[in-house]
Amino acid sequence: MKILQLCNKPPYPSVDGGTMAMNSITQGLLAMECELKVLTVETDKHPVLEEKVSDEYRRRTGFESVYVDLRIKALPAMVAMLCGESYHVKRFESVAFAEKLKEILKQDSFDIVHVESLFLTPYVSLIRKYAPSAKVILRAHNVEHLIWKQVAQSTRYGLKRWYLKHLSLALRSYELEHVNDYDGVVCITANDADYFRKAGCRRPITHIPFGIEPEDVGHVDVEPCSLFHIGAMDWMPNKESIAWLLEEVWPVVHREVPQAHLYLAGRKMPMQWMKTDVEGVTVVGEVPDAMYFIASKQINVVPLLSGSGIRVKIIEAMSMGKVVVTTTVGAQGIDYTDGENLLIANTPAEFATQIKRCVEDADFCRQVGEAAAKLIHEHYDVQKLTERLMTFYNQILKR
Repeated sequence: MKILQLCNKPPYPSVDGGTMAMNSITQGLLAMECELKVLTVETDKHPVLEEKVSDEYRRRTGFESVYVDLRIKALPAMVAMLCGESYHVKRFESVAFAEKLKEILKQDSFDIVHVESLFLTPYVSLIRKYAPSAKVILRAHNVEHLIWKQVAQSTRYGLKRWYLKHLSLALRSYELEHVNDYDGVVCITANDADYFRKAGCRRPITHIPFGIEPEDVGHVDVEPCSLFHIGAMDWMPNKESIAWLLEEVWPVVHREVPQAHLYLAGRKMPMQWMKTDVEGVTVVGEVPDAMYFIASKQINVVPLLSGSGIRVKIIEAMSMGKVVVTTTVGAQGIDYTDGENLLIANTPAEFATQIKRCVEDADFCRQVGEAAAKLIHEHYDVQKLTERLMTFYNQILKR
C-alpha cells in the first residue's frame, strides 16, 4: 500500500505528544512494509531539527518539509474574524506547501493520503484534483474546537475570554462542516468518534488510540517522594493545568506531605515559572532526555482541566510503570480502572489525597504503576493498533 502522510508539524524527532502520535503511525506503517512518503509543515515553533533527522528515516520516508509562517498577525486575524473564518485554520494555508504537495501528487500515485490534524483540511481539494483515485483519511488527534471552548470558559479576563470564545465558535463551524470532506476519519478516542457521529459526520469513522513501544533506559535510581509533570508549555491546556496545580493543589499537598517535591519539565516553560520560588517546587524547563527524567521520578501528576483526544505523556509514563494522578479530562481515551492502574482526582482536595497516599504508601504506588505498565503493553501496542488502522484503510479502499 502506498501512503502519503501529511503532518502539521515535524513528526521526527518526536518532541511532544502530538509528534509522538504521528511518528507512531509512521513507524507502524513502515513495519507493515507500506511504501510511505512524509510531507510536513515546519514552523518557527516547530522547526525541522536537521541534525537529528537520521539518514535512514529520510530514506525510508522520503521526508520533506515546507516552512509555513504561523505567527499570529493582527490584521489577518481581524479579517478572519470579520469574515467568520477560522483563523486557526487560515494560518496553515500556504502557497509553498500547496506547490510542494502538488509536485508530489503529480510525480507519484498513492492509495491513501493520511492527513494528521484538521488544520491541513484546506489542502483536501488539491488532493482530490491531483490524486482523484486516492482515499483521504483524517486522523483527528482531538475535537479541536472543544479544547478552545474549554479554554475560553476557564479564562478570567473579559476581552480575552470573548475572543477565545469567538475562535472556538469559528473553529467549531469549520470542523463540523469539513469533517465530511474526507473519505474516513480516525479518532484517537471513542469519545471523540462518538462526538463527531452525533455532530453530523456521515463518513466512516473509527477510533484507534496512540500506540507506544516502551524504551529501555536501563537502571535509573528513582527519587523517593518525587512528583513530576512533563509537557509542552506552549499548549494552552498544559499552562492552564500547571497554574491550577501551583495555585490550588500544591499548597494543600505541601502542607499535608511536606516531604514531597514537585518537578515541572517541558518545552517553552514560561519565564515566571522558571523564576518561581514556591517551596518544594523545582522548575527544570526542557530536559535533554525525557525518558530518563520520567524514569527518575516516582509520581506523575497531570491535572488537565480542558482538552480532548488522548494524553500521550500519560501513556508514556504508564508504560514505564509510573503511577499517574490525573483528572477525568486527562484520562479520557485511556481504558483505565480508577484506583487500579490510574488514579483520578478532579478537585484540589482529591488531588492532595491521592498524592498523599502515593507518597506515604510505597507498595500501593508500586502496584498501581505495575498495573499501568501491563495495561499499556496489552492495549496500546503499536503493531496491534497499526493492524487496526490497515483494516480501516482497506475498508475505505473497497468503498
